[in-house]
Amino acid sequence: MARAMRWCGAVFCLALVAAGDSGGKQWPVHDETRPRPKVVTPGTESTQEQPGKPPSDAVVLFDGKDLSKWRSAKGGEPAWKVDHGVLVVAGAGDIVTKEEFGDCQLHVEWAAPTPAGGEGQGRGNSGVKIMGRYEVQVIDSYEAQTYADGQAGALYGQYPPLVNASRPPGQWQMYDIIFHAPKFGPDGKVLKPATATVLHNGVLVQDHAELKGTTAHKSPGVYKAHPPKQPLLLQDHHNPVRYRNIWIRPLSDERP
Repeated sequence: MARAMRWCGAVFCLALVAAGDSGGKQWPVHDETRPRPKVVTPGTESTQEQPGKPPSDAVVLFDGKDLSKWRSAKGGEPAWKVDHGVLVVAGAGDIVTKEEFGDCQLHVEWAAPTPAGGEGQGRGNSGVKIMGRYEVQVIDSYEAQTYADGQAGALYGQYPPLVNASRPPGQWQMYDIIFHAPKFGPDGKVLKPATATVLHNGVLVQDHAELKGTTAHKSPGVYKAHPPKQPLLLQDHHNPVRYRNIWIRPLSDERP
């Protein structure tokens, strides 16, 4: 926040200029007329046995009941399985949300299959692709070996996680992601790159990392201008990874 001085009678008073305030209004410190933020009821923590509840303003994408918020990335109804409240990758292709999102807070819980099988990238592989193009890797990285920028919590192909916070396969893992979409100029050039902060099981593994572009296999990342909102994608990598308790909170630069 920038600081600004204003004259108050015989003394100077310090005011704060809050970036992003509606209408660019400059609010004096502790102004009682300044609008309060809306009230949000917090959710509850998940356990291995039970998924938690999302915040009251979250868009619930999967609550264990059905896939009504999703479609196949190829078009039509998704063919993934819902089994006892859990979403299971079924080898039928990627799925995407019907609704589109940009800046967001995203919560996803997933579990690698047991017994652990395969090696490297064939070990419980899937992915959470924000806007269908910026991937937080899902893979079994518990006592397993693969390239650093392709393990659990990586921004695929660009940034390895700061630490390996993986639980054993079969246990539920939690991703909490804060994502800000890139901004493009009229000519399609990047004005501001996308950024991602990721907590894996409550541990910070990506700290406001600036993405270099779309994440892809053996690609350094290249930006191509796209709309400010696009669907969220869950990747089918032909491993029976399970998902539960998926919710998202769209974010805005606007302040009260």
